Amino acid sequence: MNHISVQLCGRKCKFIINNLYPLYLHDLAGIRNVLPNKYGVFEEEEQYQTLEQQIPVFDIWWEKEGVLFPYLITVDAVPAGFVFVATPPYVLDHCDFMINEVFILRPFRGKGIGEYAVSEIFNWHRGSWMLYTTPTDNNSKTISFWRKALSRYTNHQFTEEDKELHDVGLNKVFKFNSMKSV
Repeated sequence: MNHISVQLCGRKCKFIINNLYPLYLHDLAGIRNVLPNKYGVFEEEEQYQTLEQQIPVFDIWWEKEGVLFPYLITVDAVPAGFVFVATPPYVLDHCDFMINEVFILRPFRGKGIGEYAVSEIFNWHRGSWMLYTTPTDNNSKTISFWRKALSRYTNHQFTEEDKELHDVGLNKVFKFNSMKSV
């Protein structure tokens, strides 16, 4: 078995998540059918001509300690992905915690690493949770992942609905309470 580590990513290591982030945006582009801007950066705004210009947008994750939680996932000390967890006021739908973004590199997918990582995070942050994802056929693997992971974690005690979210659009929304789990 590989050694999986899920750690809060401090400023000293944020460059690792910054390195992974364009790969995450590339994956999202395939799910959402979007193209990069004319500079090759996956952002709607043309102001981002380089990844270096895009990176400061994500600095908020390291500026709101105790409110926003950027987790780095490693496998045998190799970066494997990340999970961004938000708390109020950065959540939707009146929950205690919200998964904002999850990414696992392709070589690590399908091996239980993502499920292990989110379960650890759910255990560390007890309360009501929400996560959302794109409800399209292009995203069926992600939707299937969440159904399986949440079924196991909550013993099938979660809700799922397609819902319009403010400033985000139509999404598949999952809700559960980590106080009732484990």
